[in-house]
Parts: sequence; C-alpha cells; structure tokens
Amino acid sequence: MSGEDAPAQQQNAEEQKQQQETKTPAESPKTESKPDPPPSSASTEAATPAPAAEKAPEEDTFSYRALVLTGYGGYDKVKLQVKKGKPALKSGEVMVRVKICGLNFADLMARQGLYDRLPSPPVTPGMECSGIIEAVGEDVTDRKVGDKVLVLNRSGMWQEVVVVATTHTFLMPEGMSFEEAAALPVNYITAYLMLFDFGHLRPNQSVLIHMAAGGVGIAATQLCKTVNDVTVFGTASASKHEVISQGGVTHPIDYRTRDYVEEIRKISPKGLDIVLDPLGGSDTNKGYNLLKPMGKLISYGAANMLAGQKKNLFVVAKTWYQQFSVHTLSLIQGNRSVCGFHLGYLDSETELIAQAMAAIMDLYRQGKIKPRIDSTYHLEQVGDAMRRMQERNNIGKIILTTEPMKEEEKKEEAKKDEEKKKDDKKKDEKKKEDKKKDDAKKEEKKEEKEEAKKDDKKAEEKKEEAKKEEN
Repeated sequence: MSGEDAPAQQQNAEEQKQQQETKTPAESPKTESKPDPPPSSASTEAATPAPAAEKAPEEDTFSYRALVLTGYGGYDKVKLQVKKGKPALKSGEVMVRVKICGLNFADLMARQGLYDRLPSPPVTPGMECSGIIEAVGEDVTDRKVGDKVLVLNRSGMWQEVVVVATTHTFLMPEGMSFEEAAALPVNYITAYLMLFDFGHLRPNQSVLIHMAAGGVGIAATQLCKTVNDVTVFGTASASKHEVISQGGVTHPIDYRTRDYVEEIRKISPKGLDIVLDPLGGSDTNKGYNLLKPMGKLISYGAANMLAGQKKNLFVVAKTWYQQFSVHTLSLIQGNRSVCGFHLGYLDSETELIAQAMAAIMDLYRQGKIKPRIDSTYHLEQVGDAMRRMQERNNIGKIILTTEPMKEEEKKEEAKKDEEKKKDDKKKDEKKKEDKKKDDAKKEEKKEEKEEAKKDDKKAEEKKEEAKKEEN
C-alpha cells in the first residue's frame, strides 16, 4: 500500500515536528556471542595481558540509531532513538548497513494506527531500504559481505542496521544509486503486479492512475509506457501536470478543480480498461462505473480514510464495501471485475516477489524505468518528510538518509523550529484575536436584532393603540 498525492483529507498542518534524537536507548536487541580472538604468538611472550575492563566486547559497544513509533497520532510519535547491542544472525539471514530508507503512504497510515501489518508500538516502521551487507549468517551462499542490496520487508527498515532473511534482499544492478534502490521496491512491485498480474495490460488499452505524481503513480506511468499505445489518465494538482505529462501521462486531470469522471467521459466515452484505486470510499464507486466491459478496478489503498479517528482496517474495508454497494449480480451483469491488492500480505510469497523484482530490474537495466526522487531527509527530519507527503507536496519518492545531520544543519534546523514556533504562536494569537472580533460582531448583531425586535414590538403596540383610539 502506498501513495502520496491523493485527494484525501489533510492532517492538521500545525502538528509539531518530530523530536530530535533522544538519549534514552530503546530495548536492546539480542546480541551475538563471540569469543575473544587469541593473542598472536609474537605478543604473547612480550606483552602483559591488559585487564578485561579496558576494552569492552564489540557486542556491548555496538550501537545504531533507529526511528521508533512510540504510539499512534501526530508526527512527533516517531522518535529517533539509539539501540545498543549487535543483532544476532540466524541461519539464512544477513546484516545490512543501511544507507537510504524509503517513505511510503502506508507509513503515514501506520503512524495513525490504520495499518494492521505493522506490529504494535513501540516498533520501527519502514518497508524498504538500501545498503551494504556487513555480515552473513550460516547457510547463506548467494550473498557475501560487501554486496550492495535493496531490501523489502514488512517493517523495521528505518534504522542504521537491519537483519533480514536473504530472500528479502536483491542485488543492486550496476550503476544504480542507493537512493534509486530504496525508492524502487514498494512502488514498482506494487505497480507491476497490479498492471501485469491483475490488470493483464495490453497494447491500445486505457488506464486511470490516481495520485499520478506520487511514487506508485510515477512507477505505474513508466510501466504503462513499456506497452505500446497505452492511454494514461492521471489525476494530480495542476502544478504537477507538466512533470507527469513529461513522464508519460496522456491526459492529466486536476482533481481539485475538475470532475475527473466527466473529463474522462469526454475523451473516452466507452470508459477505461483499468482503474488503479488507492482512494477508497466514493471514488471506488466512481472508478467502477468508468470501466468498460471486461474492465478491472484494482483497489490498493485507503487514502480517503487517512485523516480522522483511528479505524481497524477490517472496519475500513467494510465501509468501502457499504459505500461501493457492488453485489455479485451487478458484477456479472457489468462484465467488470474488482480486485484488491496489498503488498504487505505478500511478504511470504517470496517467489512471486522475486519474479516481479527480476522483471523490474531488467527494465531498469534497459533504461525503461527510473525512480524519480522528490526529496531526501535525514532521520532527524522524519516529521518534515511525512508532512510533505501527507500534505501532497511531493512529485515522486521521498527518502530518508541514515547519514547524521551535521552540526551546522542541526543548528539551522533548531533555528527553523524556533521560527516556526514563533509563527505558530502568532497564528494562534491572530486566530484568538479574530475569534474575539467575530464574537464581538456576532454579539453586536445579536444586540441589533434584539433592538430591532423591540422597535418592531413598540411599532406594533403603537398601531394597536391607534386602532383602539379610532374605534
């Protein structure tokens, strides 16, 4: 599940930035037990062994930074912590020194408790990363120390060191950057499986891609271009139309000012072959009604459900169904189909994922696809990164670098925070002042109405008195 540029309800922009690195260590992971190396023969006779306390074992000194979701709610619920102890490797696992992590729409939902594939807090989020293998466990024959890999996992990727099964790693092609590698797994596998496994995309077909400027949207557009004469309709705000048009969207539509259903009907009266739906709610019903006979709607997200109260995904799915109201009979009569896709539930389908990734890597080597990076943030800036995605300001992938911020950057960040707090305070004060003025105006109007009523009453009384005098 992913997406960045949906017409969803916006989260309060005044949520606080996520806190800077805390000095409270998280619960230490299991540590690897290694015997001390024997001393060399040359030094055994001449040197006196140093006391053990002078040099702590590597397991005790090993530490790495990790982003931890401490609870559900705002951006400040994701905190940067330090984990201590070297993770233990089981058979078939590798340890990766992470360079870049990917940010996905599912991570925003997870922060608000709307993503059931993430374990309960405290937990490290993140579904993808890229880096270098630093250690291999027993029975690992297809990976070695020093290999550059991209990693796809259900969670736990937003940290400097990760331990995963080797089947969850993929060797990076020659020339691929760590940034591109971290931007590729979730978005491109999602788009590939929807278009080619579910959608069976063929030449001369038409596709509607919502959130066309987001990570999945750009991936899907590029993949559509690998098939001859595919017409792509893409929804995005007007400021992003030039970029998505250059990327392959045939007909960009501004969902904020236009009814995309009407626009599509004007251009393609017969409808569409495939609709990729990350929105849910009423947009699912609209998408279904846009399908041609034999068309397919593929639902893969809940962007319209992001803001507001926390909901179990089962409740969300039930709500979709109630709003969609498509029963078996109408599906049969319409000769149309509805599919559901959730990458998080395919984590055990290693063969399917590997096949899709192999095809994607081949397209990358041919130069037919290339991830578009929107922006890069440090782990310390994860709140800003999530805010950029949630406010739908990105065009392409937002990524996180594990490289620590320099002192100058930290000072600049602190300065920005201070300025933002001052601006927020001024805005709050202005709101309060405006509210006082509005209340005063309302009270004034109320008093005027009361006075008018009194005047009307007096006028009526005078009329009554005049009538009595005439009689």
